[in-house]
Amino acid sequence: MLIWRTFLIRRLWLSLPLIALLAACSSAPKTPQLSERQFYEEAQKAIDGNNMSLAIERLQGLESRYPFGRYASQAKLDLIYCHYRAMDYEASAATAERFINTNPDHPQLDYAYYMKGLASYSVDRGLLERFIPSDFTERDMGPARESFEDFNRLINRFPNSVYAADAQQRMVYLRNLLAAYELRAAEFYMRRGAYVAAANRGRYVVENFDTSPSVADALVIMAEAYTELDQLDLRDSTVTVLEHNYPSHPRLAKTGGFEYQKSKRGRRSLASVLTFGLVN
Repeated sequence: MLIWRTFLIRRLWLSLPLIALLAACSSAPKTPQLSERQFYEEAQKAIDGNNMSLAIERLQGLESRYPFGRYASQAKLDLIYCHYRAMDYEASAATAERFINTNPDHPQLDYAYYMKGLASYSVDRGLLERFIPSDFTERDMGPARESFEDFNRLINRFPNSVYAADAQQRMVYLRNLLAAYELRAAEFYMRRGAYVAAANRGRYVVENFDTSPSVADALVIMAEAYTELDQLDLRDSTVTVLEHNYPSHPRLAKTGGFEYQKSKRGRRSLASVLTFGLVN
């Protein structure tokens, strides 16, 4: 009798994980049994009602149940939009990228490129930033660069797209943002006494963002850095460019020439020299 009881107890313990798994499966939400058209129509109603969570659920259900159906391609495009509206920018960008890769000849491919650009730029923007202004030049510029490239691909491939004009305007803003970021880096290197790095960053702005408002100050940093490095020929040629293009810049002397006091930066420590200005 004792042996039989022990046997039953062991069987019960072995069955507990299976019982728990079955209970979990029975309580988990199930995708409703809908036709492809029903999935799509319910998704559209959810979008119209601003219920992006339900819309995403229905579109994903359609995609998994009917991957080659009549509404499959449009469902993927709608899913890009819904993820973006739900502020899930990473999912929106990833969905757009998958659509671009798997539908290279789709007639609405320009829309996918456009939404990819919007989502890439918004990927690291939090909810609070919609209400609290922040200095984006202090942030990671990876998403901004990716967004710029996405819009650039759109304009190059579809110059007559209805989204091209808006993408062009966004590229102007992004270009100025990236230039301001590089200028901020150049100013950082100047403060640290890393004059070669500062000059290189300034030259990068001048060569790659020639229409940006940051170009004038980049030329100033280049002139300062060349002065510190005793590269007077480079300093003078840089000042000439500054005078020709920005004659009213406040760092230009009224009587001509460039105003800069070498002593104001201070002397560099040995640690600053060895670490290229990263440590004082």
